[in-house]
Amino acid sequence: MIQENIIAIRQELPPEVKLVAVSKFHPVEAIREAYAAGQRAFGENRPQEFAKKVEELKDLSDLEFHFIGHLQTNKLKLVLPYAHLVQSVDSQHLLDAIQDWGKANGKVISVLLELHIGAEQTKTGFKEEEILDILFRANKYTHIRFCGLMGMATHTDCEEDIRADFARIADFRAYLQDLFPELADFRELSIGMSEDWKIALEYGATIVRIGTAIFGERQY
Repeated sequence: MIQENIIAIRQELPPEVKLVAVSKFHPVEAIREAYAAGQRAFGENRPQEFAKKVEELKDLSDLEFHFIGHLQTNKLKLVLPYAHLVQSVDSQHLLDAIQDWGKANGKVISVLLELHIGAEQTKTGFKEEEILDILFRANKYTHIRFCGLMGMATHTDCEEDIRADFARIADFRAYLQDLFPELADFRELSIGMSEDWKIALEYGATIVRIGTAIFGERQY
């Protein structure tokens, strides 16, 4: 079933859009099944689970792990050595800690800055002016590669609200690209999940994060 789901989604995805299969809470066997269908990028949101799966799947040398959850600074060593992309940098404190870790370990970390776009107050992320402030100081972050923005639309059945959220983050990314042309890697727009990824494509998503529509309901 996992393989059929991936094939069906890929048929609707433009070739330039990256599918990140959100494998959190699912066993390594499910990742291997997705891998057999040609899937290479996977998303995890718990540092311990992330590190454990990296170890258990190290025989698959071309796997690409994305960290997509809230990352505490005391868990960096579980994630940063292995993450292809940290999609969910949501605070100045975390950004500074990643810079320090990268410097200490001689590694440049690719990140997306998470913009708070949904209506829920519980969601994490930066405000627009905070991201602007960071990017005006981008050259200070010698061990961080700023690759774009990530966001989650309001959890709602109202398509109009979802579209408004996606339009806001897409417009902001375009504004930042114009303002900071020197940030050559600042191209990614990670929006869209199982229930709204088709809408996200209309707003220029370059990465979609799909879990349930591939793996089924989470296995806790």
